[in-house]
Amino acid sequence: MSDARAVRIDEPGSIRVVPTEPTEPGPGEALVEIARSGICGSDREVFTGNRPADFVSYPVIPGHEWSGRVVAVGPDVTADLRGRLVVGEGFRGCGVCPACRRGDNNLCATQYEETGFTRPGGWSNYLTLPARLLHVLPDDADPRGAAVLEPAACAAAATLKLAVVPGERVAVVGGGSLGLLSTQLIAAASPAELSVVEPGERAGIATACGATGLHEPAEVERLAGSYDAVLEAAGAPGTAALATRLARPGGRVVLTGVAADDPEPPDPARLVLSQLTMHTVFGAPSRAWGHAVSAFTSGVLDPALLVTRELELDEASEALRLLGEQRGADVKILLRP
Repeated sequence: MSDARAVRIDEPGSIRVVPTEPTEPGPGEALVEIARSGICGSDREVFTGNRPADFVSYPVIPGHEWSGRVVAVGPDVTADLRGRLVVGEGFRGCGVCPACRRGDNNLCATQYEETGFTRPGGWSNYLTLPARLLHVLPDDADPRGAAVLEPAACAAAATLKLAVVPGERVAVVGGGSLGLLSTQLIAAASPAELSVVEPGERAGIATACGATGLHEPAEVERLAGSYDAVLEAAGAPGTAALATRLARPGGRVVLTGVAADDPEPPDPARLVLSQLTMHTVFGAPSRAWGHAVSAFTSGVLDPALLVTRELELDEASEALRLLGEQRGADVKILLRP
């Protein structure tokens, strides 16, 4: 363990690989040797300084998407966890406030603590965290796909609220990680039509994820009012309004993304006159994690389909650069510690 390293962002724009010493697990904790770590737009926000100040604490080791094996456990943790392949929830709710009690630990009223943002994350060889956050996977599960289960849990939170039933027409706005994982989960509900609204270069992977059609954003007006349920997974300016235009009167819309200073927000008059049911999602509560893990272990969900590149830990800055490229070829980049 003396050769352990981690990627640390000391402040916006400052990233480096530093030697680390694994933290021995205390009561209720487990020490995990990281197998793979994912990178997403939130990590880039931490690097660029665009993440809201209340949701990051510098210096920080990023990495809220990861998979690994438990190598040690602290007091009050079952020894059976040692050697098991695991993933871990990011939100560390207090467990006693009304939000946590009703299962919305992602909305904890007492504190915001999250792995990779305010606590050390998985861009490291080792990670120590509360064992209660862990989800145990089959020993033969693919650690590459498992490392993408955090965005899959967010997708599960969104699709559970969308509540698709067989035979419905469904659209997903956005063909990034969240949109494609949502597409896989929605496909399992047997919709009559499952369209992804995204520029055409991702047609192949969208089809592999279960989409029956891919539409350019320019086609939206022709498709307006066509869908029973619409999931917005892009978080770009104008996509929330686009999602509401796609929904039929009486339809359902779930928003997962946030665009700062959106010049074209959803029209309140349309929401009311079309009697749309709107839901929003922030991260993933424990029940959504359970849903995603179950879908993964049963073979319904294959997150590894999204993995387009793997880089070494000391290439994290290059990974962030690639992630920032507009319409880049990569969907999901993983780091190998």
